[in-house]
Formats: sequence, structure tokens, C-alpha cells
Amino acid sequence: MTITHEVSVARDARPLITADEFDGVTATVLDANPKMAQADAERIVEEALKFVAAAAARPGGMRPSRTVDEGWHALILHTRVYERLCTSLGRFVHHIPERPDPTRHDPSALDRTQANIVAAGFSVDRTLWLAPLKGMPVAAGCEHSQNCGDGECSGNCRDDHPN
Repeated sequence: MTITHEVSVARDARPLITADEFDGVTATVLDANPKMAQADAERIVEEALKFVAAAAARPGGMRPSRTVDEGWHALILHTRVYERLCTSLGRFVHHIPERPDPTRHDPSALDRTQANIVAAGFSVDRTLWLAPLKGMPVAAGCEHSQNCGDGECSGNCRDDHPN
């Protein structure tokens, strides 16, 4: 009897944009976070790519961690890159921020989001998905409801930065 094992290999998010585009978005994360290591900025951009891909594939009920949101902000600032990314994913993923409110933090929303990222075929860098103020410090000051990315939430982004 022959037993076969299926080995699941997680998708690589970096090829969702070109290497030059990835470097440009990473530079934007570093510009907003001058004390951050290059490798950490790259991790954040890669996780943001996974988030956008999962949100395009499985809209609704997702929100980024504050750390992943930093990468998403950087992607969005590169409007042509972001437009091409969303077009290639088959759906434009809107960014609809809300003012930070620790009383509104829902850790299960982050769990659902991570589960959707895994369902989309990616691995999750769990250290980038910690609750606000417990993860890697970033300049991003936005929080999102669990419906962000599907056009159902609203609010304003805060411009003050914790760094």
C-alpha cells in the first residue's frame, strides 16, 4: 500500500506586485517609520499584500491589525500599484478607516481575518496581528471595523502618530 501526503505550500505574496513596486512601497513604510528595520518594513508590506488579496477573495468581516494597516496605507499611496493590484485580484478593496477606540477592539475580527488569509492560500506572520499597542510600533493611527474592505464601514483616519 502506498500512502501519499499532500503538502500544502503557502502562496508567496510578493509576486502580486513587481520587485520595484515592492521596494517602493517598503520605502514608504520606512519613510513613515524611520527607526524601523528594512526587514520589518518588508514583512509589513508582504502581510498587507496578503490582507488585500484575502479581502478581494473573501469580502466582509475582515480588518487589518494596526501594523498591517501601515503596509496597506503605503500600498494605497502608490495609487497605480494599488489599482493594478486590485485589478489583478478581481476586486477593488476600499480602505475605510475609523478613529482608534480601544473599547471597540474585537480580537475575534483579527482571528477571522487571519483565517481568511490562510484560506486564500497564504501563511500568516502572527507577530504582525497583535492587538493595538502590543504589536510592532508603527505610525499608522487608524482602526477599522470588521467590515472594512467591503464598503460597509465609515469614519475618519487620525493623523497623530504614536511614534
